[in-house]
Amino acid sequence: MTLVVVPVRYPLTDHSEATLREGVRVAAERDADLTVLHVDLYQNVGNVSRSDLKRAVERRLGRLTRARFAVRRGFLVEETILEEVVAEDADVVVIGSKQAGRWRRMVQKLLSDPDIDAYLRDQLDCTVITVDNAGSVADNEH
Repeated sequence: MTLVVVPVRYPLTDHSEATLREGVRVAAERDADLTVLHVDLYQNVGNVSRSDLKRAVERRLGRLTRARFAVRRGFLVEETILEEVVAEDADVVVIGSKQAGRWRRMVQKLLSDPDIDAYLRDQLDCTVITVDNAGSVADNEH
């Protein structure tokens, strides 16, 4: 079964909603399951529950079929997302452009000559779709 993972902020921002809408579209197009993921940072102590996340998403988008809602705790958003994507063996990750920039900075700290596409291809072995603030999409097949 194909799986699409969409990391979002909570409470949902307009940018998170645009990213999520693209994730829902991609999941429907590929007849895939959808995981809506929020990373609750240890240092922020947000205590967001799965039901909080589900209610917020359904308020904006309506009821989603074949959707799972996950809240993970972590110190670094990007690292926690990568861990979830690898653990769930996701086929597609739909991220906002801000998240892509953060991943790029994280990789630059880890590698002397970072190639974000190669790093994500090696680490994730999946398609990464980036959604910008205007809802435009960049599809990076891996």
